Amino acid sequence: MSLTDFLVNIWYSNSSKKYLFLPLTLLYRSLLAIRKILYDLGLFKKHYFPVPVVVVGNITVGGTGKTPLVIALVGKLQQEGFKPGVVSRGYGSLAPAYPFFVDASSSVDHAGDEPYLIAVRTNVPVVIDPHRYRAVNYLIQQCNCDVIITDDGLQHYALARDVEIAVIDGQRQLGNGHCLPMGPLREPRSRLRSVDYTVFNGEGVTSTPTERQSIMVLKAGDFQALDNSSCLSAGEWELSTRVHAVAGIGNPQRFYLTLRQLGFTVIEHDFSDHHKFSEKDFQFYDDLPIIMTEKDAVKARTLNELKNCWYLPVEGHLELEFTQSLVDRLRLLVNSKQRSYP
Repeated sequence: MSLTDFLVNIWYSNSSKKYLFLPLTLLYRSLLAIRKILYDLGLFKKHYFPVPVVVVGNITVGGTGKTPLVIALVGKLQQEGFKPGVVSRGYGSLAPAYPFFVDASSSVDHAGDEPYLIAVRTNVPVVIDPHRYRAVNYLIQQCNCDVIITDDGLQHYALARDVEIAVIDGQRQLGNGHCLPMGPLREPRSRLRSVDYTVFNGEGVTSTPTERQSIMVLKAGDFQALDNSSCLSAGEWELSTRVHAVAGIGNPQRFYLTLRQLGFTVIEHDFSDHHKFSEKDFQFYDDLPIIMTEKDAVKARTLNELKNCWYLPVEGHLELEFTQSLVDRLRLLVNSKQRSYP
């Protein structure tokens, strides 16, 4: 068992082994508190902007569904007449220089898997930079964006923000509720009281959803061939329903469950989040179909000699009460910032 698997086992169970990490967790929480105080006192610099900045993040380690939420929010803001742009740190990217503008012609290695996927799916300006404030300035100055959405960055306090949205995995929730390394939390659960909106990816809301606490439902689309040469709905699938399922995402079990609900018998192949695939990762020595996530497909598509490979896109569906509240708030923010930054 790898260290990652060992920790995940502890985080999402009632294992008493978590107490092995108690001293480190106490140190981690102390450092978090000191860092937050330094930002609040102005001893660490915050960067402010003349347009609203919306941070979509989480307080847990691993994937919770931030990227599909960002894509869904961008679509909604476009419908409402905004000109959104997206900022990302670009985890795993190897851009030749920063800020780096991402579009469909970019190399996935340069852009990173999630920024590339967002750029292709939304067709809005996407910029990556480890120093997110530089990416925000680029989008404002070069792309004339009037709203900025950051994919992740809830703990990146150097970036001043106007709206915070925390995404929680509806299945895993907050695990055992402890901070790293005892548990999966980047910040204490009390941090959720200070965010503007909490979005549960899937089930997980025990009370009636409100504008501040809502649910996002991920709906599977049609299966796409890896080379985009063909498209099949689940009802049109005539290949073997016993498939290899490949997932290099934060919570692979959600993807496997979706395939099983569509009637497939799944052979699971887990990889680390943002895994850089090679041809060897797909050598299963049989003729069964291979199905992967869309995030993994943008990297696997660059490989040679992959056959019978498909990916399953998903779309995030948001509740009207939440999106309307966010749109109304952003309109007010745009107007107030225009008066503050003439």
